[in-house]
Formats: sequence, C-alpha cells, structure tokens
Amino acid sequence: MTEPRPELEAGRARGAPATTPACALVVGVLGAVLAVACSGAGSDAAPGPTGATGGSAGGGTGGEGAGGAGGGVGPACAPLAAASGTILSVTPADVGNLQTIVAGAQPGDTIALADGSYPLGGQYLWIGSPGVTLRSASGNRDAVVLDADYQTTEIVTIAASNVTVAELTLARAGTHAIHVVTSGADTTGTRIHGVHVVDPREQGIKVNPSGDGFYVDDGILACSLLELTDAGRPEVQPNPGGCYTGGIDAHAARGWVVRDNRITGFWCDTGLSEHAIHFWRGSRDTLVERNVLVDDARGVGFGLETSGTARTYADAPCPAAQGAYVDHYGGVVRNNFVAAGSAGLLASPTGFDCGICLWSACGAEVVHNSVASTGANFSSIEWRFAGSVGVDVTNNLGTHDLRERDGASATQAGNLSPAPLALFVWPAGGDLHLAPSASAAIDQGVAVVPGLCDEDIDGAARAGTRDLGADERP
Repeated sequence: MTEPRPELEAGRARGAPATTPACALVVGVLGAVLAVACSGAGSDAAPGPTGATGGSAGGGTGGEGAGGAGGGVGPACAPLAAASGTILSVTPADVGNLQTIVAGAQPGDTIALADGSYPLGGQYLWIGSPGVTLRSASGNRDAVVLDADYQTTEIVTIAASNVTVAELTLARAGTHAIHVVTSGADTTGTRIHGVHVVDPREQGIKVNPSGDGFYVDDGILACSLLELTDAGRPEVQPNPGGCYTGGIDAHAARGWVVRDNRITGFWCDTGLSEHAIHFWRGSRDTLVERNVLVDDARGVGFGLETSGTARTYADAPCPAAQGAYVDHYGGVVRNNFVAAGSAGLLASPTGFDCGICLWSACGAEVVHNSVASTGANFSSIEWRFAGSVGVDVTNNLGTHDLRERDGASATQAGNLSPAPLALFVWPAGGDLHLAPSASAAIDQGVAVVPGLCDEDIDGAARAGTRDLGADERP
C-alpha cells in the first residue's frame, strides 16, 4: 500500500493553457456517431464579443480564442511523443474484437486506434496490465470516437499502474467514460491526456479504490475537454440526488493533478450535479490549476461530508482539526476560471451553487482564481464545517460572496468580492481575463510564498505587484 510521503510540492509543471473548440457529436439516423463537429458554439451561452482574446473556445459563437484557458494545446499540452515498443494497430473494422485486444495487451504495449467511429455495442475496455497506452494513431482526439450509446457501463476501466489514455473521444457512457480502480495493489501513475468526454450518464471520470485496502494515487488529468450537452442531459442518472453526474470525481486519492482542462455543462433540471472537479473521502495533496470550468452547477470541490469512512494517514496531517472529520487534506487550487452564464443553468432549480467549495477540507490553499456568474450564485468561494481549518484564501476575484460556514476558519488576504462583471472580458462565455479597465483588480494583490503561484493561467510571470484573480495583465 502507499506509504506516507512529504506534502505535494506547490510548484508543478506549468505552461500556457490551451485552445480547444467546443465540439458536438454528429449522429446518424440510427444513433451512430458519425463524426465530431467542432466550433465555438455551445448550448445557450451568450455570443462572445468581437475581438475577445483568450485560450479556448467560448460557450457561444465567439469562436476559438474567446473563452480563456484550458483544453488542448500549448506548451503544457503538447501532443504525446510517438509510440514506442509493441504497437497494436486497430481499425474500426476490428471493433468487434476491441475488448479482447485491450484485455490482452501486455505491459508496455500501445494500442493505436485508427481514425473512425467505434460503436462498442455493449463492450467495455478493461486495462489490467501496467504501462499500457490506449490512444489515437493520428493524435486527433476528434477523429477517433469510442461510442457506448449508453449500452456500455464504463467505456475504459484502468486497473493497473502507469496506464495512459490519450487523444480519443469517449461518448455516451452508461456510467463513466473512464474509471480508475485498484485490483490487488495500488494503482499509480495514471495519465489521462487530451481526451474528449461527452455526455456520460454518470461522472465522466471516476477514481476510487475497490475496497481492497489499496488506493489510486499520483495520477493526472490534463488538456482534456469534458462536457455534458443539452442532448445528453436527459440521459443523466437521476439517483442519487436527481443528477448523479459531474466531471472528475475521486475518492481517497492522493497526489493527483488536474490541469489545463475545460469542463462544461454539468447541471440538471432535476437536481444538483456533482462538481466539475471533486476530490473527497480522505483525498490529499490535489493540485487543480489552469482549468476553465464553464456552466457547471459546482466548480471545484475539496471534501464534502462531515462524517463517514474516509482514508486516513499515518502522519496525521491535520492536527489542527482536533478530531473533527476531515474529507480532504492539503491541496492547491490556483489560476482557474470558473464561470456561469448559461440561461438554462441559472434558471434550473439549483442554479450555480458554488465556484470553489471546501467542505471539511483541512489546509487547502485557494490562490489567484477568478469566479464569475452573470446571475445568482450562492458563493464564489466557501469553506465549511469544522474540518476546514488552516485554509488559505488569497488574491481571488469573485462576483459573489466568499463564505465562511458552520465552524470553518480561513486566512484571507487580497481578495475582491463581490467584484463587478465589468472587470472581465467575457464572463458569460467563460473568458475571465481582466479587461483593460479593471483597475480594481490590477496591481491589487498581496505577495504570496515563492513557488506557490508564480505564473498566471496563461503561463505569464507574476512580476511586481500582483493582479487579482487568475489573469495577470501585461
């Protein structure tokens, strides 16, 4: 099992965020996915302003470059290196044998999928050998579509260490597009890179142990697009809670990095969705950076419960909790855009709940994030329950309240809340770069510990007096 280690270093690899178009499935009359059409258009967000700049496509018709960071290219999101070792080449004609091919892969093998649609017809893909890579041969995630058509439970199950899933589209999973589990040993070193997860019935990516005493640690989700569209929303699993879906949901996971992704559309008319990014049940040392979360009912979540069975650690990392239940230990949330502008989300029964939510989260650091809603929002950032102690909330920019709730405590410095929408370039579409006139945020920050947040969401250095939020204007 995993041994206790020093705290995760605050400074992980950083780079400029990515540009990715918003994509939609092109579905034939019988329901088969024929292609993935990409543009700057989302479901119901407002059109982007002419000339808006940023990293990835916005939620409206502003097109590429209108929506901020996250989702696919740039120095931090370079394509994978060419495959080496044994390469198993697969074409759509082999789809009937794909489950067998994947299950039979040997340690270190690469399964390279040729461009085309792979209707799985109830198959799920179990990766049980370490070091296996499942990827598109072309490197174009939009050109390789694994379509479960809600017949398959999970599309890909990862049950071994050092597995990579990259540069694929995984559509219409009956439960999860990717599920990372244990199988008689710790599962470590999972790499999910440059994937497009669209319309899962439950959480797009699930990470949890299998109850065998081992854990899923030290993984990374990067440079990916996770989305729930208007077409997929009626298919969401309603139990429990009426909207059992979300982006990535991890239990008892340590040392994961979630960076440079775009996660959008996770909300329902029938209940409160889980978070776009959620680590709980004793998760620890999670790093969440440079993501763009647009039109999700909840943005980033560390922790959730006030009691229950959670992972504990031999080094007792939160003595300040004085016996209170802790659902997440440590971790850093930095340089993220969290935005809500969808008329559908804002009119839904639960609306936009919280941008960054720390519930029973000990020692979390929330630094230089931008949270904006064009409508109601219960909290831009909140920390809640007695297990949320030693929390640091610094240099964040939010259009709604920062809330301390139910016995939690935090150190606050340099935050601006509530902040006017006019400070941002295009809040309705997720572009929370600072407008040139945003004097209330420019050069208004306080100093932070070197190495904690030296760059902004675009990889630009924070020199001199810092700007508030995730963007540092030149």
